[in-house]
Amino acid sequence: MTQTLLIALAALVVGALAGYALVRSRVARARGDARQQADEIVEEAREEADRIRREAELEAKEAVYERKEEWEEEVAERRKDLERSEERLIEREELLDRKLSMLDDREERIEERRRDLEERAEELEEREAELEDERGRIEEELEEVAGISADDARERLIGRIREQAEAEASQEVREMKEEARREAEREAKKIVTMAIQKLAVDHASDVTVSVVSLPSDDMKGRIIGREGRNIRSFESETGVDVVVDDTPEAVLLSSFDPVRREVARLAMERLVADGRIHPGRIEEMVEKARSEIEEEMKEEAEELLYELGVHDLPSRLVEVLSNLKFRTSYGQNQLQHAEEVALLAGNMAAEMGLDAGMARRMGLLHDIGKGLTHEHEGSHVELGYELCEQYGEPDQVLNAIRAHHDEEPARYPETFLVTAADAISGARPGARRESFEHYVQRLEELEEIAGSYEGVEKVFAIQAGREVRIMVTPEAVTDEEMAELSERAARRIEEELQYPGQIKIVVVRENRAVDFAR
Repeated sequence: MTQTLLIALAALVVGALAGYALVRSRVARARGDARQQADEIVEEAREEADRIRREAELEAKEAVYERKEEWEEEVAERRKDLERSEERLIEREELLDRKLSMLDDREERIEERRRDLEERAEELEEREAELEDERGRIEEELEEVAGISADDARERLIGRIREQAEAEASQEVREMKEEARREAEREAKKIVTMAIQKLAVDHASDVTVSVVSLPSDDMKGRIIGREGRNIRSFESETGVDVVVDDTPEAVLLSSFDPVRREVARLAMERLVADGRIHPGRIEEMVEKARSEIEEEMKEEAEELLYELGVHDLPSRLVEVLSNLKFRTSYGQNQLQHAEEVALLAGNMAAEMGLDAGMARRMGLLHDIGKGLTHEHEGSHVELGYELCEQYGEPDQVLNAIRAHHDEEPARYPETFLVTAADAISGARPGARRESFEHYVQRLEELEEIAGSYEGVEKVFAIQAGREVRIMVTPEAVTDEEMAELSERAARRIEEELQYPGQIKIVVVRENRAVDFAR
């Protein structure tokens, strides 16, 4: 038993020693593997570092090479710029040398000319002395031959002095007239400017189309109605065309009659807001809108009469005047135009000490016939004249109606003011719109008239036809003939063309010396 134990103990010790040796062997092997792995990692890191360094060196070399190329290109470009600058400087020096040479030649010619003039002056002085002696001798011979007494010579001398004085007086009178004309123009401009400064009237241009906004596109179907009965009823009641197209949430009302268009717009907006759209409701809304528009027009006319201080105007004239609220001419609202003309004429009359109240009345009614042209045949001048004559308007008003279109001469000072105010109101920027065809035609006619005179080289109508510049040939037209040419062109334009405001005629004559620097 004891032997067995010893054997077992010895086996245990041997196993422990063997296990310890095995463990040490494994640890040593693991340590060797780890060291080998570490060496491999270090080697790989060293190789990676070398690769990165080589790549960095390569990129740096490429960057240096690219920068060198850019620098070389920049140097080449700058060298070219310097060469071009040097060439320009050389050319400029050559040009300056030529100019200096020309100046030297010119100075020599001037010096020769001066010497020639001095010699001629001396010759003229000698010739003048000779002529003076000759004149004295001839006078003595004439006195002997004619036998004129001292009194006769005195009378003849007085006659020559009188003629000379009359010529000088005539020249002085012309200068005084010219100065008076300039002073009158300055005073007139001052009066017109002060009148315009006192006038502040908003201007609105009406068009032939009104837009009515809709809450949604579904409302278009209700406006059209079943089989189009609603839209036909609306067009029949208002007399306007209703355009239902792809415009989102909107319909268009088209008519050349602004009153009908305004009635239709108001009625359509109320029908859309109410939502009940059928022929009966349409008729009711249109009639109500028409009554309100007529009342609004009348109130507008009465308010204008109150502002202008025009009283005792017959009700029929007030009614016709109210029609101008929605009437336009070349895009200019006629009621506002009448107000502008009345205020301008009244202000100018007040500045000049004339009847300002009568001037305002004349300006207000000068275009009243335009409120009847949509109902009666004839021009607005004749319609307005007949209407005002029928209702007993003063002769000043009747004269203003016809005279502002040159159908009869102006017989009152206020008539001239109304005509001027009418031109100012129509000519200010933005007041009127002309059709493109009429605008182009007027420009062509201006250029044709100005170009019809002899010696005209080119003609330019500028500033929307407010100015005409005439370029003339210097050899064919003298400085004295320029004024005559501008006067003739202005008078012919006044006689042959119709236009608002005034047109400035500018005649240009110039001599040009052209040379080339090579």
